[in-house]
Order: sequence, then C-alpha cells, then structure tokens
Amino acid sequence: MNSTIVAPMTPSGVSAIAAIRVSGKAVRSILSEALLNTDPKPRHAYYGDFRHLQTKKILDSLLYIFFEAKHSYTGEDVLELYPHGNPLIVKGIIQSLTHLDSLRLANPGEFTQRAFLNGKLDLVQAESVADVIHSNTLEAIHNAQRLLKGTLSSTIQELAESIKNMSMRLELDVDFVEEEVDPDPHSWKPTLLQIQRHLDRLIQEFQSAESTNRLPLVVVYGKPNAGKSSLINALIQEDRLLVSDRPGTTRDFVEVRLLLEGGEIRLIDTAGIATEVADDLDALSMQKSLEILKEADLKVCLIDGAKTQDITDDIQAAKKEKAFPIVSKADLLEKNNDSILHSQSLSFVSTKQDTESYIHQLKSKWNKILFPAKENQEDFWVTSERQKTSLIAAQKGIEKTLDLIETNPAVELLAFEMQLVRQELLAITGQISSEDILQSIFSRFCVGK
Repeated sequence: MNSTIVAPMTPSGVSAIAAIRVSGKAVRSILSEALLNTDPKPRHAYYGDFRHLQTKKILDSLLYIFFEAKHSYTGEDVLELYPHGNPLIVKGIIQSLTHLDSLRLANPGEFTQRAFLNGKLDLVQAESVADVIHSNTLEAIHNAQRLLKGTLSSTIQELAESIKNMSMRLELDVDFVEEEVDPDPHSWKPTLLQIQRHLDRLIQEFQSAESTNRLPLVVVYGKPNAGKSSLINALIQEDRLLVSDRPGTTRDFVEVRLLLEGGEIRLIDTAGIATEVADDLDALSMQKSLEILKEADLKVCLIDGAKTQDITDDIQAAKKEKAFPIVSKADLLEKNNDSILHSQSLSFVSTKQDTESYIHQLKSKWNKILFPAKENQEDFWVTSERQKTSLIAAQKGIEKTLDLIETNPAVELLAFEMQLVRQELLAITGQISSEDILQSIFSRFCVGK
C-alpha cells in the first residue's frame, strides 16, 4: 500500500458535480502543489482552483475536503475533490494526478480493501458496502446498512468469544491433565447448544445477494384491447408502448422498469389472450404471453370495463388464477352506474379521468404485495455465500463437539474441534483470511469504492 491511488466516485457522464477520491501518502503534496493549501484543516470544506501538476494550468474551480489518516475512510490521508461534472474536467484532473510516480488509478474496491487492511472495517462490513450500493430494494438496503454498522460482526464476535473461553479452559485441561480434576464436558452443553441455535438462525435466514437483488416480475395480461399498454404507459408516465384501438397491437411482450416505494420492479406488457386465434402469429404471441405468466411474481389481469356483460366472469377467472384483477376504463363503469365500481376487492384504472389517483392506489397495493414490511425492523440476514459457508462449517463443528461429549469426551479432541469452530467464525469477520479470498471479494466492487 505504498502507492497513492485515485479514482472517480461518480459514474461517467455529464452532471452538475462529480466526485474524485485520492488516498495515500501523496495527498498532502497534492494539496500543496495543485491547490496551494499547505496547512489544510481536516474535514473542512474548501473552495479553490485545481492546477495541473505539470503545466500549472487551472483545470477547474472546485470544492475539496481533506481527511486525516486516522479519521478517514481508508485509514490513510484522503482527499476528496468535487469538480464540475464535465467528463473532460474529471479526465484532466485524474490524468494530471497519475503523472506522479507514486500515484496510480485504483483497482475495483481498493479503497474499501485499504479500509479493511487498516482496521477501519471488518470483512463483513466491507462486503456490506457493496450491498448498500447495489441493493435494489429498500429492505435490502436497510439490511446492508445494519451489517455495515456491525450488527452481524458483533454477534459473530460474541460467539467467537464464547468459543474462545471454552477453548482456553479445554486447553488448560490438556496442559495440566495430570494435576487437574477431570473436567465435566456435559457442563458445556448449554453454552454449545445456545451457540448452535444462533448459528441455525443465521443459516436459515440467509438470503443471497442475488435473490435479494432480483427484481420482482409483474406481468400484465388480459383480452385484446383491454388497455394493457395504456395502463403501463400511465404507470411509467411516458408513451413507451404503442397504443391503438385496434385489438392485437401488442404482438410480443415488452418489459419496462417501474420504481415503487419499496424498490424497483420489472413490468411486462403481454399480447392479448383471446378465446379464438386469428392466425399463426397470433397463436405464437399468446403462447409467449402464457409462458411469461408462469415466471411472474405477481400476475395482473386487466379486465375491459367497457364490456360489462363479461366483467363478472372475467373477475372470477382472474381470482381462480390467483391473479390481481384490475378493471380498466372505470369512467365507462361510472357512466353505466355499474355496482362493480364500488367493490372493495377490486382495483380500477381509467386513462380518461382521475388517472393519477387510480395509479397511486394501484402502486400502493402492489408495493404491499411485493415488498411486505418486516415485523421486526431490527432483524438482519446474511447475504454472502462466503459467510454462509463458514457458518455451516462452524455449525458442523459444534455438532461434532456435542457428539464427542456423549461418545468420546477426550479433552484433546474437544479442544481441537473448538479451535476449528472459532477459526471459522473469525474467518467471517476477516480476522483469519487468505489473500485469494480478499482478492475475490474486493474485485467485485466498483472502481472508486
């Protein structure tokens, strides 16, 4: 870690403000030479001109903050620059910095890796940084934030400490086996069983990052010309899908993204499903609609409110398929004074009147279905396969120890198993870790984090 590293913290592209992070020993000389600040106050926002380190030409007037090593993210001197978000300016600043022999572009995740190596974060917290950035639901973000604050780390540390205390007693018995009274292994069972319950809970509540970040799939289906494309256009607030009074306009399913309060979803508009097939292409379109429906987390059946004679049958058919029924063209129901409009179990939409109110209610209902609130907001779950593997190995070690207590309570064997269990727990927080594991973890991070 002798070299100083630099990377943009914001994505490439035009924006009002960009952010660049520099970490390492060269930070103070950069402050002095590029910003003419020889005595920066830590955590103080400055505004000044950034000069090219070779040509001394001013590249931009920007905001910058200096973080002293012991109070920085990486545990090293850190400089954060906030230039205007023109990619040419960002590129110019970074190129100027990388002309220094001791400074280079950061590798993916290298800032967080340095934070881990300098003791600012443990490995669980380091992994949760990536989860905070990449989570697609609010609940997943909240879980990652709880892990980042150390909820899992403290739990693992407490379990490891319990194992350590037992191991110390066991190893003492091994060293002084001839002088001590024979130990009673059965007295350790309550503690071992309690640790086993903790491990069981963590393993059972495991949710992989892939599963928590999978976007829920909502598929809208119904008869031709029920208004599916109009509904989706209203939901995403743009004319994304082609709309026509002619049935069969949508031939292939079309996917868009929709942001609800709890997270983003994949929303699919399908070809109309009719009772009679017009041609081979029509048959193929309907077949694709039926196939994608099988993958849906939420099936939404749109029922044509203009065809009042079919509404009751269509609603019953939708409920039989465990679909979420929506009656379209609610303005026509109101004109016909249809009692269905007052049903509490149905949702309605209309692109002719009060669209915003209908859409707001619809989004709220979908959000409750797809992102249900947890009973205990303080609960957390493990998201790393690496962590889960260590938890399972530790659990098997506890099981083996309990079995040895009943079948062969030799102190040497018990002490050995306890040592292995503790090593697995310490591997979770990174107190015991190999270079290969660290490289695998941090290589998945984005550059600049």
